[in-house]
Amino acid sequence: MRFFSFHLMPYPGLPADYEGPAWVTCPNSLFDPKLGNEIYNRYLDELIYAEELGFDGVCINEHHQNAYGLMPSPNLFASVLARQTERVKIAVVGNALPLYDPPTRVAEEFAIIDNLSNGRLIAGMVVGGGPEYYSFSINPAHARERFNEAHDLIIRAWTEPGPFEFIGKHFRIRYVNTWPRPVQQPHPEVWIPGVGSLETMEFVARHHYAYMGIPYFHISVFERTFRLFREACEREGYEPDPIQQGWLVPIYVAETDEEARRQYEEHLWYFVRRLLRGINLQPPGYTSLRSFESMLKGIGTFMLNLETWDQVEEGHYAIVGSPETVTEKLTEDLHRLGTGNLLGLFQLGTLPADLTRRNLELFAREVMPKLRDRFPEGSRILSETATAA
Repeated sequence: MRFFSFHLMPYPGLPADYEGPAWVTCPNSLFDPKLGNEIYNRYLDELIYAEELGFDGVCINEHHQNAYGLMPSPNLFASVLARQTERVKIAVVGNALPLYDPPTRVAEEFAIIDNLSNGRLIAGMVVGGGPEYYSFSINPAHARERFNEAHDLIIRAWTEPGPFEFIGKHFRIRYVNTWPRPVQQPHPEVWIPGVGSLETMEFVARHHYAYMGIPYFHISVFERTFRLFREACEREGYEPDPIQQGWLVPIYVAETDEEARRQYEEHLWYFVRRLLRGINLQPPGYTSLRSFESMLKGIGTFMLNLETWDQVEEGHYAIVGSPETVTEKLTEDLHRLGTGNLLGLFQLGTLPADLTRRNLELFAREVMPKLRDRFPEGSRILSETATAA
């Protein structure tokens, strides 16, 4: 079991009277650079603090033209983390490959981060969310094939001697000769997150990569998703290692259950009601019919539809409570899902710095050691009951 602190770097300063989406058309006049200076430095400090507390890694990601997550270039933050940490894995989850032209830029920047960190990069690669295709005016029907072609180019750039020529449908490069090369050979660990697309699961299974389940759905949706991923691996002829699976979930720990809810609830609702608006934009052609049909089975449970705290707790949309409660819930959920990577969102919405740090401290001191004991290296995570379901 590995524990990661995942940060979205959300914008906490949307005006109370703004009721529009947080994506694509959210006016950039609402961004206050003075606040930006404050929160960017604060958020980096929170990620660096995770190493001091004993986390195995930290995670950042890429989104554009939105208030939900202020990381249009996560590689910039990863380079800072590479210099200011010594031990933790640095997971960029991930670069949206279809948005890069040429994708060799990703190969170069990831290799720089791997060199700066002496081999601690986890290279996340994503198709990119639906809103990104509005922001970049890229044909969404080409998303999957651009991703596949960019992926192949990047892996070849890392593993084949250059220079060589790459001729594809979308990318044509006469001289592929990427400098620098990554420290990790043949290449860094690759993570690919997803929200239930069958093509994504099959791609990850085929390449023996790791599949990360994106949050904001009912826990039953994740049970189905990871079952489908394991089945995709079995069709490729192998049983996936738990390290090939990861679950991302908001977590908040306080001294008691009552205190945890009191401190956390308003910040969660800011996230749900202000920052998630617009995240579910799906341009025509972005998803195949078979994957869309599969994803429809869980779309009604998306977090944007929540109205009450009871729904949050019943669906395990966020794991909130005392150290004992959080340990118990996470133990149950990890047994249900079988994932060897736990990606915790320890800051969410408008959660302030003091509560974020206290949350990290309590989790690291009171919860993480118990989970390490319950899921020792080499042991089975998925319960027999979940396997039979």
